[in-house]
Amino acid sequence: MLLAELVATSAAVAATRSRKAKVAELADLLGRVEPAELEVVVSYLGGTLRQRRTGLGWRGVSALPEPADQPTLSVLEVHEAFEAMSHIAGAGSQAARKEAVADLFGRATADEQAWLRAIVTGNVRQGALDAVTQEAVAQVADVPLTAVRRAAMLAGSTVAAAEAAFEGEEALAAIGLEVGRPVMPMLASSAPDVAAAMAGLSPDGATEVAIDAKLDGIRIQVHRDGDDVLVVTRSLDDITGRLPEVVEVARSLPAERFVLDGEALALGEDGRPMAFQDTASRTAQDAGVPVTPHFFDLLHVDGRDLLDAPGHERLAALDALVPEQHRVRRLVTADAGAADAFATETVAAGHEGVVLKDLSAPYAAGRRGSAWVKVKPVHTLDLVVLAVEWGSGRREGWLSNIHLGARDDTSPTGFVMLGKTFKGMTDEMLAWQTERFTDLALSPATVRDSWVVDVRPEQVVEIAFDGLQRSTRYPGGLALRFARVLRYRDDKTASEADTIETVRSHVAG
Repeated sequence: MLLAELVATSAAVAATRSRKAKVAELADLLGRVEPAELEVVVSYLGGTLRQRRTGLGWRGVSALPEPADQPTLSVLEVHEAFEAMSHIAGAGSQAARKEAVADLFGRATADEQAWLRAIVTGNVRQGALDAVTQEAVAQVADVPLTAVRRAAMLAGSTVAAAEAAFEGEEALAAIGLEVGRPVMPMLASSAPDVAAAMAGLSPDGATEVAIDAKLDGIRIQVHRDGDDVLVVTRSLDDITGRLPEVVEVARSLPAERFVLDGEALALGEDGRPMAFQDTASRTAQDAGVPVTPHFFDLLHVDGRDLLDAPGHERLAALDALVPEQHRVRRLVTADAGAADAFATETVAAGHEGVVLKDLSAPYAAGRRGSAWVKVKPVHTLDLVVLAVEWGSGRREGWLSNIHLGARDDTSPTGFVMLGKTFKGMTDEMLAWQTERFTDLALSPATVRDSWVVDVRPEQVVEIAFDGLQRSTRYPGGLALRFARVLRYRDDKTASEADTIETVRSHVAG
């Protein structure tokens, strides 16, 4: 299969908002795939390369050769090229990788270059990744969608599920929970406050729900089979060697085989959580501040699968296996007032918020449903847009990712950058801001010539964010976590935006 066919499908999928139309486009492509191409095509449709690391980033694909006039690249040739790049190492590797990029991208057309750049940087924006790809696989393979989804969850991979789907329902059914093979974690939806979450999970006001403290740590899944322990992250990366303290706790538990879900968290001497990056740094190295595991779910124990068991049964088994000091703090209640008080205490203790859970629900691996609902306090700031980046994929042609700054009288420009975001923007907002920031561009004549467009610091935007973390990337020493646009504030001037001192007060708070 030519890469051009896949790129055309990706563009068609990005151009429609209809889920049904997206599935139809993907299914049409999958119907033309050869068996040897299947895993690569499914991975690419999901917006990811088959290689975990290629050594490439934005800088490595920012300057490209002239595109080819005609499409000649096949999907497998592209995969083989990235596979070769992933093995480049040692002296001269930078030059070798640059040469490999020039060779691959020089054989690609302009459209193919844009798509290849997007997949390298994790920026394929087509409104259809794993979930919609799974629907297309089920349709083409003529198997139940529920079977494909479950297989993908348990195998930790849509690619593995797709390969099984084309072998038939029996192959899909054969993919079960296997100790030592990571599964996609269950995810939570969101609610604005505890009352709304309680109303959804306990509409009669009498049904008990579990309320867990939401820890701001590393999501971990821990597998033990005898003395063998595996620790993986939310994205299923193996970090066992970097968290020996978690391995030690796992080996101390009174069972031979189990799968636990939880968080690893760095704690200060006072028992309060340390800054998120202190914990997160342990995913990149095996030294640093010690972390403590806190578990909130149990998926298997000594031959007993619990995935489909109701929440109250899994929690009872968890409590029997894991001592209290390694369990996430929990309250079970039907009282909305008690739930709210628990949430307030949890946030006061330095944690992110709470997760409310339906005690009758199974563990829906890989899904974000209504059985788990997270509630976190929302922080907002009025910041100034300092620059904006051109979008790609579905946002091609629009000014999208905005650079955010707070007022700072000590800075020569009067502002200090705190981060970027493209979250929370509607199509109407993208169209408006493209016109607005073109007008504010410092160099209007060259707006289309640069990926980043510097603008006059005049537009105020209200930003919601989940927290702040220390940052050496930005001069202010802080960066916003999970920033998203709430609205543009035309009622405020840049002189009324929040100061860096106000931002720092959120850290103290």
